[in-house]
Amino acid sequence: GIVSLISLAVLSYERYCTMTGTTEADTTNYRKTWTGIVLSWTYSLVWTAPPLFGWSSYGPEGPGATCSVNWHSKDSNNASYIICLFIFCLVIPFVIIVYSYGKLLCAIRQVSGINKGMGRTREQRVLIMVVVMVVCFLLCWLPYATVALIATFGKPGLITPAASIIPSILAKSSTVYNPIIYIFLNKQVSKTL
Repeated sequence: GIVSLISLAVLSYERYCTMTGTTEADTTNYRKTWTGIVLSWTYSLVWTAPPLFGWSSYGPEGPGATCSVNWHSKDSNNASYIICLFIFCLVIPFVIIVYSYGKLLCAIRQVSGINKGMGRTREQRVLIMVVVMVVCFLLCWLPYATVALIATFGKPGLITPAASIIPSILAKSSTVYNPIIYIFLNKQVSKTL
């Protein structure tokens, strides 16, 4: 899950850099791609390894079909890890996504001021894609984060195993949605298909 969150943030920043860059994209140089992949996996490993070394722990999630961080433990060791996960693995990636797409929209808006007709259409397509991606990101991860925070800081038993199934499935399936959104809302990809 964290790899998918960080990957979305890296992809949004990379898309912003590519779209606003002054040079033509080099499709033969995979250095930036590999750097993004290594960064995503390394960052994710940094935030998923601590329970293996005693900062919080892993255990069954929901009805016991999957494994996740022990959301139900109320000790300070576990609570501090949950807070750090929330900040560094949800809030910061979300801020990067909003910043990158926001700057990309500003850049497209400036270009559309020069070329009125074609720029407006492109701006509207990108705006729709950005809004859909951000909304899907929030729909997938916010319920899961909310359930996790309630389970950690709320009354014991407030979140039942059955109530945690849907947010867990939404979060774990989030990596599927962005490629689908990109395919259906990207005119170049749609023409190719």
